Amino acid sequence: MKLSKHSLLTRALLPLVTVLCATAFGAGGSYDGGQPTNPKDLKGKKIVLVDVPKLVGIGYFAATTKGMAEAAAELSKNNLPTEVKTDAPTEADIQKQIEYIDNAISRGVDGILFASNDPVAISPVLRKALKGGIHVIGYDAESQPDAREWFVQQATPDGIAKALIDSMVAEVGKEADIAIVTSSLTAPNQNAWIAEMKKYIAAQCPKLNIVTILPSEEDQQQAFKVTGQIVKAYPNVKGIIGLSSVAFPGAADAITQANLIGKIAVTGLSTPNQMKPFVKSGCVKSVVLWNPVDLGYAALYVMRAAVDGKLKPGDTEVEAGRLGKLSVINGSQFLLGPPFIFNKDNIDKFDF
Repeated sequence: MKLSKHSLLTRALLPLVTVLCATAFGAGGSYDGGQPTNPKDLKGKKIVLVDVPKLVGIGYFAATTKGMAEAAAELSKNNLPTEVKTDAPTEADIQKQIEYIDNAISRGVDGILFASNDPVAISPVLRKALKGGIHVIGYDAESQPDAREWFVQQATPDGIAKALIDSMVAEVGKEADIAIVTSSLTAPNQNAWIAEMKKYIAAQCPKLNIVTILPSEEDQQQAFKVTGQIVKAYPNVKGIIGLSSVAFPGAADAITQANLIGKIAVTGLSTPNQMKPFVKSGCVKSVVLWNPVDLGYAALYVMRAAVDGKLKPGDTEVEAGRLGKLSVINGSQFLLGPPFIFNKDNIDKFDF
């Protein structure tokens, strides 16, 4: 059987990436998710879902939406009618995200998928959905565990941290000043990655110094601006890590416009299409990511399994279509797989 590019990506491993394992969270563990109260019996029936990511209008969440649409089409073809619509704000604003989720609850949808802008602030409205009998599945960025049933983890935080730091060290060495441009200071996934990067640096390259961490609020122009501020404030900085699909290209663009290609290394997390120009110009040597199409696809399959009663607390795996079986880590999280490194040799093979 010939694998799709999506499937190949999630299975691929390059030497730069440290292999991930479930022990990053603690394999297994007791179920710590929530449960919907008296949900409707929808086994095998048509379900209507809403997807509320951090924001819409950027390539990353367009890719997760694509994956959900692919999964819904497959399930519907297999006599499990599934309808999903992405509905979210155009900016990474947690209060607006809460409003979208509240509106979905009022409409009486059967399930809500989400990627959180703030793990604590989003949890009350998700608990409200569960109390109303609505299934809730997270992906990409967590809530508090009891506010959703299951969460699809794109990769373990320590695996992402190692891939990012290894990529940076390959360019600047183990003794250098670096900076981080994150999305927001409350983003749960990025804060977890930063914490793991600090641990990894302390253990493996203690003379690699993070001089500052600045937010870009999921705005590429803001990422461009703060990167410029970093360069001016820290003239000895040798590398910048962009921790979102817009922070990374914003940082790379700032380094390009400042004619600092080859002088300041830039790596981070983003989609291949956004980073191709910077990889081809030589500004960026490596792009760390997972496949966001597969992430959305997996989240939809987890949702359908939960709705149909095929996935219950205590289960250790779930069938996820073309991805095969995904394993449970840390009680109520599924692991998509290891991160992947895009570079000049492979980036043209992917289109998302």
